[in-house]
Amino acid sequence: MKTEDIALFHRIVEAGSLVDAAGLLYLPKSTISRRLQGLEDDLGVKLFHRQNRAMTLTTAGSHFYDKTLSLLASLEETITEITDKNAEVSGHLRILLFPVPDLMLIVNGIYQFMDLNPKLTVELIVTTEPLDMIRHNIDIGFMIDEAFNHIDIDMVARPIISEVLHFVASPDYLDKAGTPTALSDMSQHNSIMFRFPNGQVFNELPLGNNEFLSVSGNICLNSVQLALESALASRGIAYIPERLCEEYIKAGKLVRLFADVQPYEGKCYLIYPSRRFVSLASQRLIDHMLSLLTLNDLPICTKSSKGKAWY
Repeated sequence: MKTEDIALFHRIVEAGSLVDAAGLLYLPKSTISRRLQGLEDDLGVKLFHRQNRAMTLTTAGSHFYDKTLSLLASLEETITEITDKNAEVSGHLRILLFPVPDLMLIVNGIYQFMDLNPKLTVELIVTTEPLDMIRHNIDIGFMIDEAFNHIDIDMVARPIISEVLHFVASPDYLDKAGTPTALSDMSQHNSIMFRFPNGQVFNELPLGNNEFLSVSGNICLNSVQLALESALASRGIAYIPERLCEEYIKAGKLVRLFADVQPYEGKCYLIYPSRRFVSLASQRLIDHMLSLLTLNDLPICTKSSKGKAWY
């Protein structure tokens, strides 16, 4: 019995079918089926009930899955402990990326890690849509809090990048609609709205003093970059990260509003499932990215399967 086949069994369970597991692992369905059959033969039990394309765990399969999760985690931890820290790692990593303004800072850090470990292959998935990290066999994610807060899995989140948000508008928009001088004036203006992957519309804007400002507008987007472009096109007032708009403010294409208001500071997190073992390649990449990006004095956030986070 090979530990690789046990890990493959885990992926089948988490993917939900042989076809989905084959697609995620880039293996022929016949290979996965053969290895699963070999594992069942070694154990002398059936792990799945098979009905056409549907697969459900048997009682023995469910018990085997629960018990071997911790066993493989312990094995991987031991391998990590005894392996030379400078040793090259290999394998394949699937990494989920929310399109934050500092996206290329993250990507360049991943590229640097790949240069140090040329046997490693990486798949980058850039999306604002929610993905189940276990089901989609995703090893690591880089997400803002609002993007992953609804995902119903056990995971660890490490804050790595801070983003300061500002209200901005184009000179043309302000010439036509007037320049708001107080936050209370925002009710008279068109705000460029943003919708998060969980469906929530960003119409209660967080401020730096732990208060919120209600806004409304006639356009709603799910792209921060498009929100910037809409502000440049004089469609309204946008509330976007400073690093995304600072060059346009310097060039006079956008005007920062409410300079006397304490800005809100959002965070980007490095996240990974906590109930599944973290591979050696994943752990090395996590350590590498944390050494490059971690914000000082920010705590680890652990999210439970009930969807609640604590610090």
